[in-house]
Amino acid sequence: MESPFRADAVRGKAALLTGGGSGIGFEIATQLARHGAQVAIMGRRREVLDKAVAALRSEGLDAVGFDGDVRKQEDAARVVAATVEHFGKLDILVNGAAGNFLASPEDLKPKGFRTVLDIDTVGTYTMCYEALKYLKKGGPGRSPSSGGLIINISATLQYTAAWYQIHLSAAKAGVDSITRSLALEWGTDYDIRVNGIAPGPIQDTPGMRKLAPEEMVKGKRETMPLFKLGEKWDIAMAALYLASDAGKYVNGATIIVDGGLWLSRPRHIPKEEVKALSKIVEKKVRTSGVGVPSSKL
Repeated sequence: MESPFRADAVRGKAALLTGGGSGIGFEIATQLARHGAQVAIMGRRREVLDKAVAALRSEGLDAVGFDGDVRKQEDAARVVAATVEHFGKLDILVNGAAGNFLASPEDLKPKGFRTVLDIDTVGTYTMCYEALKYLKKGGPGRSPSSGGLIINISATLQYTAAWYQIHLSAAKAGVDSITRSLALEWGTDYDIRVNGIAPGPIQDTPGMRKLAPEEMVKGKRETMPLFKLGEKWDIAMAALYLASDAGKYVNGATIIVDGGLWLSRPRHIPKEEVKALSKIVEKKVRTSGVGVPSSKL
C-alpha cells in the first residue's frame, strides 16, 4: 500500500527501535527508513537482527543492528550509546520489545508475571532513562531548543479486561502511565514528546500467531466493527505520523489503532429487531401512561 506521507517525512532523523527485528516493530523500522530516517534495531537474537538489517539494506536503507536485552540496564546504556556513536545523534526511540503468552491467573506463577512486566514496563522505562541525555534539548547532536521523541508500543487489553492476559494488561497499563508521566515531566523540562500506540489485533504477526491462532479466532471477525484484522502498515503509519512534523504538537497521547474493536461488544440482537422492539415498547408505555410527560396525558 502506498504511503500517504512524503518520502522525506523523517529525513535526517536517527531512530532506535527495541523489538524492531520482526512483526510490528520491523514494519515501523522499515517505514521510518523508507521515509528518510537512519534506523538502529535492538534485540536479543542476533540471527533475527542480522536478517532484519539485511532486508532493510537490500532496499538501500540506512540500518544497523545491536544485540541487547531491555531488562538489563547495562545493555540499554550500551545500545543507546552505540546508536548515537553510529549516527551522531538520537531523535526517536520506539519501545516495542514485549513478552506475552496465554495463561489463566491461577496457572500463572509470579515469576512469569514478573517477566512480562520486566520486559514491557521496566524495559520501556529503562530505555527511556538511558536515552534521556541524548533526546533532551541540548543533548549530544541536538540543538539547545529541540528535543526528541519517544513512542511506547502499548495494547488495548488493559482498557477493559481480557481473558488469560492479566500479566500483559498490568504491564501495558504501566506503559501507558509511563507515557503520560514522561510526557508531562520531560515535555516540560526537556522538550521531549512522549506518546504511545495501542495496536489491536494485527494480522501476520508473531503475537497473533501465538495468542490468537486461526483456530481460536475463526468466525470472530463478524464481531469486529470493521470486519477485519489490522495490518502492520497501519501501526507503522501511526508511528510515522507521530515522528513527522504532522505530530509535532502531540504529547502524552496513546493512539488506539484497532478499528474500534476495544469499544465493541457482540451484537446480540439484530438491528432491525431492535427497531421493531423499540416501537412495541414505546406503544406499551404510551398505552399505560407510565413514563409519559404529564402534558401528553
